[in-house]
Amino acid sequence: MKALVSVCCVLSLLLLITAEEEEEDVLTSILRDRSHIEETLRLASEENSGDYAAALEKLRKIYHSSIKPMEQAYKYNELRQHEISAYPGRTLGDSATDGEITSKPMVLFLGPWSVGKSSMINYLLGLQDSVYQLYTGAEPTTSEFTVIMHGEKIRSVEGIVMAADSSRSFSPLEKFGQNFLEKLIGIEMPHKLLERVTFVDTPGIIENRKQQERGYPFNDVCQWFIDRADLIFVVFDPTKLDVGLELEMLFRQLKGRESQIRIILNKADSLATQDLMRVYGALFWSLAPLINVTEPPRVYVSSFWPYDYAPDTSRELFKREEISLLEDLNQVIENRLENKIAFIRQHGIRVRIHGLLVDRYVQTFKEKMSFFSDPELVFKEIVDDPDKFYIFKSILAKTNVSKFDLPNRDAYRDFFGINPVTSFKPLTAQCSYMGGCLLDKIERAITADLPGLLSSINSGKNPVLSSCEATGCGEKPKNRYRRN
Repeated sequence: MKALVSVCCVLSLLLLITAEEEEEDVLTSILRDRSHIEETLRLASEENSGDYAAALEKLRKIYHSSIKPMEQAYKYNELRQHEISAYPGRTLGDSATDGEITSKPMVLFLGPWSVGKSSMINYLLGLQDSVYQLYTGAEPTTSEFTVIMHGEKIRSVEGIVMAADSSRSFSPLEKFGQNFLEKLIGIEMPHKLLERVTFVDTPGIIENRKQQERGYPFNDVCQWFIDRADLIFVVFDPTKLDVGLELEMLFRQLKGRESQIRIILNKADSLATQDLMRVYGALFWSLAPLINVTEPPRVYVSSFWPYDYAPDTSRELFKREEISLLEDLNQVIENRLENKIAFIRQHGIRVRIHGLLVDRYVQTFKEKMSFFSDPELVFKEIVDDPDKFYIFKSILAKTNVSKFDLPNRDAYRDFFGINPVTSFKPLTAQCSYMGGCLLDKIERAITADLPGLLSSINSGKNPVLSSCEATGCGEKPKNRYRRN
């Protein structure tokens, strides 16, 4: 009897092991091949980290020696809050600014709830069925802003730690309050793709929930990440094509960033071909009033998750669409240094214009002041009607100043309400025998140093600071993301 029981137990164990092996084989057979991801993103290739680090060091020196002095002298960060440094009123050390200069490209995932944003990240990083995958489900699952970044080991980082760490670029997020920092989490893990890019997963948009119920300014936080994103994936699925107030507000925030936006129609293999065509048209109809561009946006149609496409669907089309999207991501990765230089140069142009405007306000104030004048009334007249005193028109007479780069006039009323005009020196007084003039240094950085650094990278030479004549600064810039 005991022998019979033992035999039955052994047979049951063998059947259980066989069933588990068959289940594992079936699961493996339905998993999609990921080899095209590594090939398209060139994850197996080694990067020349030495040249990249040298170029970043040159960029950091140009910023600190030529742009930052004028930025601090004329308190640019109190006028613009969406630039390199942090928000008004905070004193930054060099490392905090360097954190954003040296940061990796950021890919931001936006869209309604449960459209597959987290599943897409799991698929790109190969995290499916692991203890480290992002939680997914049919219900709203992501309630935090999740930053997935590279690290030597797998660990999670609390939002308050990320904001306090000066070596990272997230210090400005403290201005959104402690309630938001509790909804911010970082995940570090060793991965070849994360060595080159950082992913940000966001809470899904729920139209029937008021923004104030979140406990923090959701739209303002989204704007902070949008301003710093190199690529923005706006994800939809066939069941969530309606556009409500919160999604409409999100697209308003994306205005001016159309070149970075990639619209994705996910879970496309859940529909028959005829139904997919109707859904595709419905998505365009919903988004048409929100995207004000002359060219229709490119919509990538596929199913971004680790399992094989559903049978009797356009699997070849879906794979080509997926590879096309991966090529866009790879282009951002390969051009990350050029984009960083272009961003610093754009920042330098805005700082230069701000310095010229403050200088013009200071000069006009001194010209209109007399012995019997009331300083407050004189400057109030100037700041209330700057066109009467040709403040902005005189700046346009300067070379390399476009009227489209001029800031809002009303912003200077608030700016000088906090910073008295008498606290600023004119540009002619911002010169020293050893350091030179602030205006000359920032103009040299904009017209020679940064274009020279960019040209040296494009030509494959070692990055050196050289003149415009030697590097051809007049070269027509290329579109950042347009495919040839």
